[in-house]
Order: sequence, then C-alpha cells, then structure tokens
Amino acid sequence: MRVYSKYTLIWIVLLGTLSSCSLFGDKKNATADQVFQQGQIDPNLVTNSVGYVPLYPFITGVTAPVDVFVGYDEMTYVVEDMNPGDIKDNRLSVFDPNGKRVYSMVIPGATDVTQDRRLHVFVAGRKMLNDSVNFAAIFHIINVSQGNAQFLDTLVHPNCDASRAQTSFRGADDVAVQFTGLATLYDNTLYVSRTGPRNDVNSTVAVPDNGVIVFDKNMNNTGYSQGLNPNESSLKSCVGLSAIATNAAPPQRLQGVSTSKSFFSTLADKSKTIEFRALAINVVDNPDAGTMYGESSQFLNFDFSKANRFMYEPLRFKNPVDCYIAPDQLNYYFVVDDETDSVYIFTNQGFEGVNPPANSTVKKQIIASFGGIGKDGSSTGPFNFNNPSGVCYFNRTLYVADKGNNRICRYKLNVDLQ
Repeated sequence: MRVYSKYTLIWIVLLGTLSSCSLFGDKKNATADQVFQQGQIDPNLVTNSVGYVPLYPFITGVTAPVDVFVGYDEMTYVVEDMNPGDIKDNRLSVFDPNGKRVYSMVIPGATDVTQDRRLHVFVAGRKMLNDSVNFAAIFHIINVSQGNAQFLDTLVHPNCDASRAQTSFRGADDVAVQFTGLATLYDNTLYVSRTGPRNDVNSTVAVPDNGVIVFDKNMNNTGYSQGLNPNESSLKSCVGLSAIATNAAPPQRLQGVSTSKSFFSTLADKSKTIEFRALAINVVDNPDAGTMYGESSQFLNFDFSKANRFMYEPLRFKNPVDCYIAPDQLNYYFVVDDETDSVYIFTNQGFEGVNPPANSTVKKQIIASFGGIGKDGSSTGPFNFNNPSGVCYFNRTLYVADKGNNRICRYKLNVDLQ
C-alpha cells in the first residue's frame, strides 16, 4: 500500500475537488508523479504529434503473458502461459504498483483474469479431471494479492449453465467449449464470453454455446445474450467471441461508476468471414421482454469531418483477441489484434483516434494506434509488439500484454505528460 504525506493527501483531495478530468496534466499532478516515481519517459521517444509514449519500466520477467488487468486494489494481474501446449503450467501472477512480483499461483489453462469491486478475482481456465480430459472453468478466488489465495468456488461447464440442467453430457462438444473473456458490472455481476460447437438457435432447452453468459454476485447463472447471432456475422453477432469489456472498471470509487449493462466484444473466429470483429452491444432491461441485447448502429456513422478511420469499417481487423473500455471521461475503446501485432484506439462513437489538444488547429480525431514491425524489421522496440494478447487501462495508462516479447508494456498519451 502506498504511504502518502499529509500534503500529498491534501493535493489529491484538491485535484478531485477541482475536476482532475482535464485532458491536460501538469508536472505537479498524479500523472507526472507516476512518471517520476515509477518510471521515466525517454525524451527520444516523445513525438511532436499526439500519440502514446512508453512509460518505463515495462514489467519484464514474465513468461508469454496472455492477459493483463489492473484491479480495484491497484495491483497488476498477469496470466502467464508458462509452457505452451501444456495447460497444467499456466499461472496467475500479481505485481505491485512498482512492477514487483508479489505472488504467483498455478491455474490450469488460465487465459483471462478480472476483478470485481469486492476485490474478488476471477480467472478463466480449465478444470482438470485427468491428464486428457478437462472442461472450461471459472475460478473464483479471494485474497490473491495478499498471498493467501482462497478458492470460493469453481464454475465448470456445462454444470454452471442453467439451461443445461435438463440436458445430457455432450461428450467432445462439451469439452470443446471455451470461456474466452471476463468482465464485471458495477453490482459485481460477471459477464463471461463463451465459444463452442453447439449453436442451435431453435433449441427450446439449451442456449447456444457462442454468446455471453451472465452470473450474479453469488455466481448463479441469471442470463444469456439472447438475440445475438451465434452463427453469422452481423452488428449483433457473437460468433467466435474472444474478449469482453464493460464500462465499469477500476479505479474504485463511491460515485461515478457506470451502471450500464452494455458491453464491448471482439470476435476472432478465423474459420468464418466476419465483417465486424469489434462490436459494441447495447443491453437494455425491458419490463415486458426482459433483458434485450441489441446493436450499436450509431457506430456506422462514418463522419469524415471528425475522423479518417472507423471501428465499424468492414474487415477492419484481422484477429482481435482482447479489448477494453477506459472508464474515465475520455472513454476510449482499445482493441488488440495479434495478427497485425497492434493496439487500436477509438472514441466511444467508433472514430479511430484520440482527441486533439484544445489549442490544436486539428479538428479531427488524431490516429494514435500503433504496433507492428518496426522499419528496421524489429518486433522488440518500445512501439512494437510480438503477438500481443491482452490490454487494459488504468489511471490514463495503457497496459499491453506483449506475449511474444515476454513483457507488459505501459504507455501514456504524451499530452497527459505536459
């Protein structure tokens, strides 16, 4: 836990009172403090135009990180694929705000991690029955960052799906089901994105495998993304879901947490031609029809007076594997694509780019997406990635799990450093 002087505490209170939500910081605010206390910016990497710059130090000494999440406790949770091809060795590691590893634990098949406002940690993995058979599982854990992890329960497919209560075991089809993403809401509801081979929309019993299943804070299955297409590409598709994100995310606060049930998702099924691989889904409670899942057609507004690129351009992405929504007033949407080795940044209207500075003559969104292979052919530079697989955002800092380079990269917009 950080220890602050009384003057620092007074300054933090003043910042909150005087609306520290400005796009611009100054060298006395928390943004600059983080740079000076926890890292540094290489002046040779600060560009003249608006864009993200590396915030050092990166977190290194991690093995093939497949997901990263900065929790409500301000600890950084990283899922590591210790031995590709052998799920028994996957593990969850916890790092303090200075990037020091404080705890690690083995979780078979771990791929995704999140935390709710109670500081309960959820990890998507596999429940091992023997050396050859395992099932998709969600591990519900407490006291992880304290080094005293306790499993409260484990949700295992298909038993955790209420619609499967009256159905028989489906053999290899049930084994093939995967939990591909986790996200929580303001009230600790858990969203789980899922993929699998059984997707009969006419079934009167079991819901399709492809979709989002919903659990309340007591881990009871209370819903499913009814209305999203599990078989075809559309603005309401859930084919090959690879990740999910909500508007409720750290830091912890008493007021101002989004109560929206809507979510953002990515689709990475390469066996199908999917026109829109990053989708914003509106979720609305209807008194008569129940919870309804619908498209965000406003993202189809290609206003070239405001931006040059758009999230909903057909075939915009190759293989997006993770996504995140900034919970602050900027509300940027982030997508990581492991085929293009890049991270993409959009506004909450689907315009690619970040806001220009207030005194800028530029009126369009400024494209700040980055990654790929460097001009020198390198994939290890600070702006390059090698098979990135996870992304999150905390305190105006962007985190990317750079799997192929065995590191967690951190970035800030250069206008936040002025």
